[in-house]
Amino acid sequence: MKLALVSTLAITAVLTGCSIPTAPTAVSSLDGIFTSPVGRSSATHVASGSHVSLGIVYSRNTQTNRAYLQDYQANAGTGFGQSLLVKPIHDAYVATSKPDMAVDWVKASLQRQFGSVTVYPDLQSLRAAKPDMVAIIDTRSQLITSRSSDVEADVSAVFYDADFNYIGTAQGHDAKALSPVWADYKRSEEIVADINEQQNVQVRALQKFDQSLSNLLTEPTDKVSMIDNKAVWKLY
Repeated sequence: MKLALVSTLAITAVLTGCSIPTAPTAVSSLDGIFTSPVGRSSATHVASGSHVSLGIVYSRNTQTNRAYLQDYQANAGTGFGQSLLVKPIHDAYVATSKPDMAVDWVKASLQRQFGSVTVYPDLQSLRAAKPDMVAIIDTRSQLITSRSSDVEADVSAVFYDADFNYIGTAQGHDAKALSPVWADYKRSEEIVADINEQQNVQVRALQKFDQSLSNLLTEPTDKVSMIDNKAVWKLY
């Protein structure tokens, strides 16, 4: 069967006539949640198991990222993806920009390690609930646009004890620089394969997160990752 080619002229017209969402600028995973540094927890491990309750809060990045992916998906349905008249391309954009994929994956991973995992709207609600452990979940994606084919995904869970002292971080990152998606020599099947690769990047980052989480729960915290030298914060 003859492979379909996407016309460069048609693509230019499509990209000119619609707005493709670009990834929002990342902020600190603790932005708006914690402020001045304090000492870290004396705990040498992140406590886990069926007897441990975990309270989680989504960072500002995570909330912004979900809105970004919703916008990206909506544009794929009514804007740049739909207008290409090649259904597999449109479907690939929609399938690879699931707004809840990262948070659902992370929550499921945590539920396998803790007795209960509860999402709270803010730290004030979490503090009132008094779970045994606390985690701030941070996720961010950068997907293909008309100007860039660089794809990136970051995910982390920053753990604190019941007194909100920092213990350790589980994190995953993956990135890939693709050739320009809309190069005039590419067939539609090649474009779809490139678009699908952005989901593979997200999945690899989440798999690395799972491995990091496993390491964090089984090794002393001085042998696993810190965010940076300013990673330990206290509540507003």
